[in-house]
Order: sequence, then structure tokens, then C-alpha cells
Amino acid sequence: MCRLLSMSERSALQRRIRAWLVLFLVCLVLSGLTAFPLVTELHWANELVSNDWLHRVGDGLDRADSEYPFLLYGTDWLAFAHLVIAVFFYGVHRDPVRNVWIVEAGMVACVGVVPLALLSAPVRGIPGWWSLIDISFGVFGILPLIALRRLIKRLEALEAAEGAGYLAKAAPMMP
Repeated sequence: MCRLLSMSERSALQRRIRAWLVLFLVCLVLSGLTAFPLVTELHWANELVSNDWLHRVGDGLDRADSEYPFLLYGTDWLAFAHLVIAVFFYGVHRDPVRNVWIVEAGMVACVGVVPLALLSAPVRGIPGWWSLIDISFGVFGILPLIALRRLIKRLEALEAAEGAGYLAKAAPMMP
């Protein structure tokens, strides 16, 4: 009975870990993929919303696209970096306990968004309210990672308890 309970508990934890992992990966990949068609996205945004800052950004991207397209190569690399980071999370899917460090590294990256936005935005002439939008990516990114880490730590404790129980039962049989 105890063995069945831990197996069903383990299975439930693994399902929840995978669900949080999928949520995080979908958001990470979508965030990365949106960096490729940046010029088109800004055209759409400017058609939907009348905002001086968005128009300025759109004009800047249009000019960069027509006169200095190599500048947009940086956003291609930004998109690529998101996709590469997502690949690392496959390790969490394969063995969450052993690869919890990947989740923790992702959490550090999310925290790092805050000082980067606060320090770099004023230097680049980015409005303060836009920095808050950038910071929100770190905040919303870390939430599923916190949940994911907690679940992985619970799975680790369950596996340790199962291992200790197995060793306790096996010890009397040893000569």
C-alpha cells in the first residue's frame, strides 16, 4: 500500500512538473520567436494603438531595416538565444531532480532582468514605464520556475524517502 501511494504520488508530481515545464517553455519560445518579425509586429502594434513611444520605436526599426538591416541581426540572435535556452530545459524533462540546476539558473536569469532593465533603459533613452514591461518578463518568468523548483524538491524528497525505506528493508537481508 505504501509503495502504491508513493508511486501514484511520484506520478502526480511528475505530471505537475511537466505541466509547469511546458507552460514555461511555451512562453519562453513564444517570447523568442517574436523577436524575429519585430518590424512587422511594430507595424501591427502601431495600427492598433496610438502611442508616441511605439511610433518612435516603429520608425527606428523601419529606418534600421531599410538603411542598417544588420542592426536587426541582434534581435535574430536574441530569438536564437531564447530557443537555445529552451533546449537546455529538455534536461529537466528527462531527469528533473538531477537537472534542477537548470531551473535555478533560469531563476537567476529572471532576477537579472530587473537590474538590466533599470540600469540599461535610462542609458538607451527607454521610458520608465517601458522598463516595467521589461521587468514583468522576469517576474512572470520566475513564477512558473519557482513552482517547478518546489515540485522538483518534493520529488527529490520522495525519492530519498523511498531510497531510505528500501535500504532499511534490504539491510537485515545482508550478511
